[in-house]
Formats: sequence, C-alpha cells, structure tokens
Amino acid sequence: MIFSANTGFSMSIYDVTSRSIYLGWPKFSGASSYRVTATAVNTVGHSLLAHFSDVTLKGTLTSLIPNTIYAIQAEAIDKNGIILAETQIMQSTAPDIPVIDRAYSKLSNSITVEWRAVPGATSYLLAAQDGDSFIETVVINSPGTVMGLKPATLYRITVRSINSGGKSQPSPFRKAKTVLAAPVLSVSSPSCDSIAVSWKAVHMAAGFFVSVMRSDGLGRMLKENTTNTSLIFANLDPGTLYTIKAYAWNVNGIPGDDFTYNQRTSPKAPADVQVAFNSGALRAVVSWIPTEGALAYSVTASSGLLKLKCNTSSASCMVPSLQCGSEYYVSVTAYNDAGSSKPTDAVSLKTIPCAPVNISIEEDEPGHLLVSWSSVNFGHYYVVFVKSDDGLEVHCNTSYTQCHFQSDCGFTYFISVFAYNKAGQSPLGDVFNYTTAPCCPSGFRAVFVSSETVRVTWAPVRGAEMYATRAAGGGGVVLCNDTATACTLSALRCDTQYNITVYSFSEAGGGDTSCASQYVATAPCSPEIKNISKEALSVISVHWQSNNEEATYIVTARGKAGLWHCTSSGSSCTLFNLPCGSAFSVSAIARSPAGQSLPSYSVPLETAPCCPNDLILTPVTQSVTNISWSVGMGAQTYVTTLESPKGQAKCHTPQNYCLLGCITCGTNYTVSLKAISETGLTSSCTYQGYSSSACCPSRVKLYRLGNNSIRVYWRASGETINYNTDLHGSKGNFTCTPSSGLSHCDITAIPCGDVYTVVVSPVTDKGPKLTFCPKKIYSVTCSGSSVGMVIYRGKSNAEQHI
Repeated sequence: MIFSANTGFSMSIYDVTSRSIYLGWPKFSGASSYRVTATAVNTVGHSLLAHFSDVTLKGTLTSLIPNTIYAIQAEAIDKNGIILAETQIMQSTAPDIPVIDRAYSKLSNSITVEWRAVPGATSYLLAAQDGDSFIETVVINSPGTVMGLKPATLYRITVRSINSGGKSQPSPFRKAKTVLAAPVLSVSSPSCDSIAVSWKAVHMAAGFFVSVMRSDGLGRMLKENTTNTSLIFANLDPGTLYTIKAYAWNVNGIPGDDFTYNQRTSPKAPADVQVAFNSGALRAVVSWIPTEGALAYSVTASSGLLKLKCNTSSASCMVPSLQCGSEYYVSVTAYNDAGSSKPTDAVSLKTIPCAPVNISIEEDEPGHLLVSWSSVNFGHYYVVFVKSDDGLEVHCNTSYTQCHFQSDCGFTYFISVFAYNKAGQSPLGDVFNYTTAPCCPSGFRAVFVSSETVRVTWAPVRGAEMYATRAAGGGGVVLCNDTATACTLSALRCDTQYNITVYSFSEAGGGDTSCASQYVATAPCSPEIKNISKEALSVISVHWQSNNEEATYIVTARGKAGLWHCTSSGSSCTLFNLPCGSAFSVSAIARSPAGQSLPSYSVPLETAPCCPNDLILTPVTQSVTNISWSVGMGAQTYVTTLESPKGQAKCHTPQNYCLLGCITCGTNYTVSLKAISETGLTSSCTYQGYSSSACCPSRVKLYRLGNNSIRVYWRASGETINYNTDLHGSKGNFTCTPSSGLSHCDITAIPCGDVYTVVVSPVTDKGPKLTFCPKKIYSVTCSGSSVGMVIYRGKSNAEQHI
C-alpha cells in the first residue's frame, strides 16, 4: 500500500491474475470521481485508463499482459476536474495460464501431472478436487504430484502458475483416477513349513495377486491370483525368511499399489536334548543341536503344577532353582519372529532328595543318643554325621530312619542328616546341636566359715555353666546358685546335720539331678554365759546355757594380765589363779568334731584390787605418823586404819600415803588397809602391828659441873625407856647415852663460850633416831678457861614451827 505524501490517500492490491489486477482505495473527501491508470513498465505504448464514480472504492484492471510489471496511479478528482490527491504503486501480473498435457495415477494416494512450462513462473499450484474435497500442493516445475488422495477415486486436476505478483487463473481441468489401494497383509507362520497370508477386502478390487519367495533369492517363486482374501503357502523351508508381495487389480486389470512383507517361517524343534544335573547347586544345564532360523530357545522343566523356564539365544541353558526330591520333565522350544517350534519330547530328570526333616534327638538312656527322622522322596539311603565339640566325628549309614550313638556328659554334639540317591547328596538341612547334661561335680569339699556358714568347693566339670548347691536339714532347705565352683551356704542352723548336694547345669543341656550327696554337720551353737560367780579370792566360776547335743566348752578370760582357760562338757567351769586387780573379758566357745562355734557374747569380769606389798609407818611428831605403801594393782583409793584400845586413826585417800594424827606415843596399834577399785570392789589387807614411838622426856635442863662438864637432866616418860642426849654447838657436837633407868647424862670437856642446842630423845630399837623431841638452847659461858654460867635461851625455831 502506497500513501500520498501530502494527502494520506492510498491504494491497495487484493488480488492479481495473469491479465487482471484487483485494487481498492479509501473514500477521499471532496472527490466526485476516481481515475486509475496502469502503464506497462517494460512495454512501450501499452497503458490502460479506467474511471470510477465517487461511490466506487474498488476496481479491476483487465486485458493486461501476463507476467508484466505495471505502474498503477490512482487520482481523486473533484467535480471541477481538479485532482485532489493521487497515489502510485508498482504491481506485476501473474504468469500465463498453464496447459496440462497429461494426468495419471501410479499410487493409490497420488496423481502425477505433466504441463508445459510458463514463462515467468517461479512455481506452480496443483489442485485435485473430488466433490467438496479439495487438495492443493505447490511444485517448482513439471511434472508435479498431488499427494494425500483417496484410492480408486476420480479427481479434477488443474494447474496455476505463480510468480511474485500472484497466481494465474486455473488451467483447463483434466480428469484422473487414483489406482487401487494395496491390500494390507496379515502374515504368520502356523507351522515350520508354511506361511498364512490374509487381508481385508480392497475397494473396487476385482482380484488379488500374491507371491512368495525366499528373501535370499534361492529357490523358486510361488504365485497365486485369487479373488479370496487369504492364502496358505506350504512346503516351505523351516526357519527361513520369505518375501511376500501382493496387490489388487480392478475390472480393467490395472494393478493397484503393492504390499511387501518379510516373514520368516517358524523353526523346527531342536534335536538331541541333553540334561546335565548339578546336585550341589540344584540346577541343570540343558543343551541341544541348534535349529535353522531359531533366534531364541526356551527350556521348560515341569513338575506337576510347577514350571521353571530358561530362555537363551545359544544352544544351552541353565535351569536354576530346581527343587530337591522332585522329578522334572524337560523340553526345549525354538523361537523366532514367526513363532515357536513344537516342544521336543520331554526328558525325565530326577533331582537329589531333600534334606530329611522332623529330626528328633533324645537321650533314651544316659550315654546313648537316638537320632530319628522322616523319610524323603527319592531317598535311597541316609547318612547321619555326629560331631562333638572336641572335634571328634562319627557317622551312621542306614536305609532306615534312625541311628544310635554313644554320648558323654557335658558335650555338645552337632548332628546333620543327609539323604542320598543316584543324583547325589541332599542339601544340607538344619544342623542340630544337642548338649548332654553336664557331669556331676567332683572333688566335693566343705570348709566351715562359722557355725552358721559352710563354704563348699568342687572341681569344675565339663559342660557346666552354673552350679546349684542344695543343703537340706534342720527342717529346711538352703539353695545357692552360682557360676563359680564354690558356694557359701549361709543362714544354716548350728549343731545341725545337712545333706548337701551339688548339681551342675547348662542352658542347653539342663542338669543332672542324680548327683551324689554328702552329709555335713555344722559347728556347735554359741553358748550363752548366764552367770559369773566368785568362789574365792582368785577363783571364778562361769555358768552358761548349752543348746548343743555333744560339745566341749572352752571358757577364756582375756585381759592385759594374760589368758586363763577352763574346759568342760557340762554347763559350767572354774577359772583358777586369776590375778588381783585385773579386768577380763570372759567368753565361751563350743567345740565338736564338726567345728568350733562362734564365741559367746563377752561378759566383763573384774578381780578385787591387790593389797600393797609394802607398808611403812614413820612417826612425824609425837602424835602424827606418816603411813605409806606401794601401789596395789587395780586399786583406785585406799582406807588405812591404826587402832588401839586408846583410840583409832583412819585415813581415806587416792594417794599411796597418808598422815594419821591423834597418835598416842608409846602405844601398840593394829594396822589395816582396804584397797578399793573404781567399781567399788574392796580388798581388806592386814599388816604387822605398829608401836608408836616412845614419849619425849619433859623438863629438860642443863647444869654446870666441875672440870668443864655439863649434866643434862630430864624427866622420863616411862621407866623402861632409854634416852639419848645430843648437844650441837659451833665448837662441836656431843652425845651421851645414860644407863638404863637414869634420867640424866653428863658430858665432859665441853668447850665454854658457845651456844648449844639440846635434844633428849627416846632410843628406839630400830629405825632412825627420833627428831621431833623439843630442842632447847643454852649458852655456856667461860669463867677463865673453865665453864662458867649456863643460861637458858629458849626453844629452837624448828621446834616452835612443829
């Protein structure tokens, strides 16, 4: 479409033929008419002018030259003849109309057309019309073929030439009819030497032609003309590829499309079928001689309703998963794309027997195993293998269904049963293990732990996983289970006889409850001390309660001083020579041939404290005496007593000495001491009598005598007392002892001019001199070289202190 540059007026071409151009334009405002001019570009003097009214917007230019380019100009003109607008385009006419020379059909779905070439045509449009059916196709040149037609149908055929400008008008038509359709064959090989061909009826067919020939060209061709729709060709070669060709012909004898099909005859059955049975793998290898034309083979092994198949393209095949104890009938069938051969004659195959089942193992008596089983199909005889866990193996060969074997306690036997026939050995069935009861424990030994506990030990035995110890006695049963070879039986009754049995068990073999037992008596019961009595100073009697039938009792007093024992078969015994002042723990045990009881509960025992071995009385003053003693074992306090008709002096002290006052001088005393323990036990101790010291003299005076002598005078306290006089001064010490009965004593050659301390003391038979009598001080002056005056100075400080 070309537009005017100034007015927007345009023109369009909507169809072109060999001699016509169809064009149109829009209405232009103010135009009363339109003028169209077509001028041939390459042809001199050939132009065409056409006028159209203002209501005409389409026009046709005719009588044009085919295959020619025209310059076409359209003008819009007003009523005054003034050109309001104009536009111009270039357009070529289509080539000239072709002329068909011939139209014919070689195939049932096409017609081939031949025509003379048209100058300027770049392609051609072929059209075939059958009533309302219209099929077109574009080709480059002649001849051209219209495809997609219906068989045996009459068509009107036209041709139009085409260039860039458009298409020419259709050529004058020619009539042509398509040939018959080819019969569609259905081919099969019903047997190894025949081929069956069938087809459906073909429209407008008067008869059919069918031929069969080997595809390799060998042999002769078989041909048939028929008005039927099926044929069978026999006496063909098995397993051979044949080419089948067929076509239909009409009443004029014109053949239609042909149909070619390649078909192979089915193969012959294989020959010389062989079966090799593998008993270990339960499979069979089937082999045969290959047959001509077979592409594959199928082996069928049938046993009742069970069918096993094996497919292969070679001349052998393995049939797996055969069942034991079965008879199979084996046949082979050959296959190719045509079908299958007949199965070969069946070959019988008997497999190995199945493993025996319902195997039972029992120990009909100790040491003998009976193995039995159910019979199996095709089982000619049986072999039973029995292997113990120590590696020893025995077997039994029989045609029956049971075998006997010897067995030992505590062993595990692995038992397998096989069936045999000509094909071989049955598969391995279940391997049974049978464990015999473990042996009874040996080396039984009982060791007493206490009167209520017994430890039982034994040697381990084969096959035992656990041991059970049973002790029956005393109206009860005590059980002990353990995996160890020892068991401690506790909570037994003392002084009781038990029947002890040790059994061995295993999870697999159970236990032997016939093991021998042994009688064991427990140790005596512990005695109970009821009383301890003191028979004498160092004699103790112990009494207890006995619950044992026959036992000897041993009582022990245990302390820091040592051990003391007494023995009795009754209910008491006496301990002698127990030391004083000692603490003991007294216990008792019972002893019998079965053992020794636990000790009884201990009872404390304390003996009276010991009397001090040494006791010393020492006068301190005339009325005070110091008494001391050695320590008495076990004593905590002491009570000392001095007693005379004139009175008593007593002292209670925890010390080992005591001062006793109010002592009368010159008096005989009885001396006693009580040693008292912490718990109040007392020992009364008696010692030798004690005489208090003689009384000190009174009125002691000092007189001067002649010849430098001094007389000491006193008043005696008793007629039978002797005295001793001591003078102590710085110039010397002087002593005199008068004759018995005198109350004075003279000291000669005493130095004068000194101060003397004078003491007059009673003389004792033993012991030290008394020092507690009064001491008086005198000055002895000199008169020249002789003793002068004797002057009393008083008592000494020591005396005053006392």
